Amino acid sequence: MPSVILRAATPVLMVLLIIVSIYALLRGHDEPGGGFLGGLIIASAFSLHILAYDVPSTRQLLRVAPQTLMGLGLSTILLSGVVGLVAGGSFLQGVWATVPVPGLGDVAVGTPVLFDVGVYAAVMGMVLMILLMAAEMSS
Repeated sequence: MPSVILRAATPVLMVLLIIVSIYALLRGHDEPGGGFLGGLIIASAFSLHILAYDVPSTRQLLRVAPQTLMGLGLSTILLSGVVGLVAGGSFLQGVWATVPVPGLGDVAVGTPVLFDVGVYAAVMGMVLMILLMAAEMSS
């Protein structure tokens, strides 16, 4: 039986971990971080939920099967590689464009960011699949 303190702190800690994971994902292109680190951080948020509650409620909170996350992540990685080929370059070549965003000006978006998002989803799905299976086997 998890403690009352752990159950009370888990929602707040999960929100903080999710924010940190998104921050690590977005800053990873230029500085340390990226999709792998962000995926590990968000998976740790859900592992905290497994510890505080149980596997069925964590699956319900996740709303997407971990296998689906892995598939979407790997598909996104493949898509980011193909964009370079379609643009006339090589596989996984970085392709950049600027998008005007109100309040921020022109923001550069490109395939390296798409690649990081794919890694983020794939790592999150893989780690959560392992954690959920291990938790189900131990209970």
